[in-house]
Amino acid sequence: MILVDKRERDAAFTQFVREATPSLTRTAWLLTGSRDAAADLVQAAFVKTYASWGRVRHEDALAYARKVLTHEHVDRWRRRHGEITVAEVADRADRAVHPDGSVDDRDEITRLLSLLPPQQRVVVVLRYYNDLSERAVADQLGISVGAVKSAASRGLATLRTHYPAPAGGVS
Repeated sequence: MILVDKRERDAAFTQFVREATPSLTRTAWLLTGSRDAAADLVQAAFVKTYASWGRVRHEDALAYARKVLTHEHVDRWRRRHGEITVAEVADRADRAVHPDGSVDDRDEITRLLSLLPPQQRVVVVLRYYNDLSERAVADQLGISVGAVKSAASRGLATLRTHYPAPAGGVS
């Protein structure tokens, strides 16, 4: 019965969307720096994932959707010739880091990530925020492990130059 299979597939996908939305939204927000652009990116990733849902192994669905999301993000900035629009790039504010992950901290992270070129930003978010291995990032982006290492190293160096040193003097 095709109708039953479609219902089962749709029910499984709906459950996946409920479970994956928070993680994909956080990743998209870190990649774009914009709530609206992140929502658009997540929606596009879900549309493309649904189109391939019959071929996606359900245990790997989040990794698959994250890969679609990052490819969609890369495609978008390539279409704009590498230009990324940000609301405002402010000078670094000297403020204490709040252990509770306050809005100020999230804003600071977004501003710092906006300083990075698109590929470095994607690599840093996937590698350190999503805790993917260098190989996994390379596979998702279709680049070499060496390119991932290089982009991560350059991205972290840039972030270190703009992030305030801790009070103890260790950076």
